[in-house]
This record gives sequence, C-alpha cells and structure tokens, in this order.
Amino acid sequence: MAQGTSGTPKFSDIENIGKRDINKGQTNFTSLEREFHLGQQAAAELERTVTLVDDADIQSYVDRIAQNIAKNSDAKFPITIKVIQSSDVNATALPGGFIYVNTGTIKAAGNEAELAFVIAHLVGHVAARHATENNSKGTLLQIAVVPTITFTGGVLGTTMPGAMFEFSRGDVKEADFLGLEYLYATGYDPQAAVGFLRKLEAAEASGPKQSSLFRTHPPTGDRIMLIEKKIKTVIPTRANSTLNTAEFDEIKGRVK
Repeated sequence: MAQGTSGTPKFSDIENIGKRDINKGQTNFTSLEREFHLGQQAAAELERTVTLVDDADIQSYVDRIAQNIAKNSDAKFPITIKVIQSSDVNATALPGGFIYVNTGTIKAAGNEAELAFVIAHLVGHVAARHATENNSKGTLLQIAVVPTITFTGGVLGTTMPGAMFEFSRGDVKEADFLGLEYLYATGYDPQAAVGFLRKLEAAEASGPKQSSLFRTHPPTGDRIMLIEKKIKTVIPTRANSTLNTAEFDEIKGRVK
C-alpha cells in the first residue's frame, strides 16, 4: 500500500472512489481480461467442491448488498457473489470479481452493516487485484501461488516462504481500509467493521491457537486497532448511517 509523506494511504480521498488509481505502481503481469477468465475457471472449480445455497431470497439479498458496494468501489470488474452452505465464518474472493460468502458468516453478523463490511473487504481485495498481484510476485520469485483469498485465512492453497506471507498481511490491511471506505460510501455505519472483527477475535480466542509463523492475516486485534484509527482520522463524520434493516433479520432467520 503506497503512502504519502504523512503516512496516509494514497487512496484516502473518499470523494474520488471509482476515479482514483489504487493499482498505480503495482507489480501485476495479468491483464484484466485474463484475470476475469482466471476467476471464471477458479469459480467453476470451487463450485464443484461446495454446496451453494438454494434459496433465491437469500441469494438476491446478499447480491443487492454486494452490487451497492460495488457501485461505491474502485473495482474494475463486475462483482458476482454467491452464498455457500457452510457453518464456517468465512468468505472468499477469487480473481476477476467472484466472491463467495458462507452462511456461517451471515449467522455470525450482528446486523446488515457487519455483513456488508465482510463483502466490502472482499471487494477491496478485488479492486486492489491482490490475487493476481500475489501471483505476479510469486512468478518473480519462481513460486506457484493459487490466487484465492479468504476473509479470515489469507491466500489459500499456497506454497510460499515466510516473505510471501508479509505480502498477504499487507493485502489484508489494504482490503480492510478499502472495505471501510466502501462501507462508508455505501451509507453504512463504519463502526460495524469493528463490531464484526471483535466477534472474529472472540471466536479465535476460544479456538485452537495458531503459530504466528503461519498466520496469513495480521492478528485480529491489530486489524481492529488500525480500523479504529482510520475511522477517527480518515473517515468523515456523518449523522445518519445504516446499521441494520428488517430484511437482514428476516434473511438471517432463514439461513440454516
């Protein structure tokens, strides 16, 4: 993530979302067309191994949130989102705008804005082209990298030395910040980002410990601290923001 002399990310101008070049200076050998086709292929492979939710109302609701966020993002790809039947609290971004959200994530979210942050975070990965950027870095280092990024687990299916994990941690921080901007620009309460990550942090605390050597994401506490700082210093103050809707409560009640 490039930064100015003040330490503020180069793309902190929220009013120019969609017009700014957040990929400037990025090492990426993949064309937009090629990235989209890679995503199509990866999506087809993924869908052969998971069960998609067969409920048009749930799918339509999640898609509306995603499309509203996409309109207020820097993504160069159309966003295609689907819901996976899985109790795991996670979500996945593939190259070219293909996103998958687990039902466990919908159930874990306390309100619509928290779910929107998860989706906005993944749209941030798509907009920043992290999957193919990591693939290009892997090519430079003669490493095979499978370009699949998850909300809680970083880049999946990779064989990488420790240095490559640093790229992934940086990507997560960048996607958090972009997602926070997109969340705000779409009209949601940015504090929802903190709310969801606190739930994630609590779940991690009660689960098995993971060695920091193999973590592909920064510690959730660090993510929360950085997001809280950005809310105070970069995100404009707004009187009215959406936190929840009756539709979210209805949809969450339908999720199995």
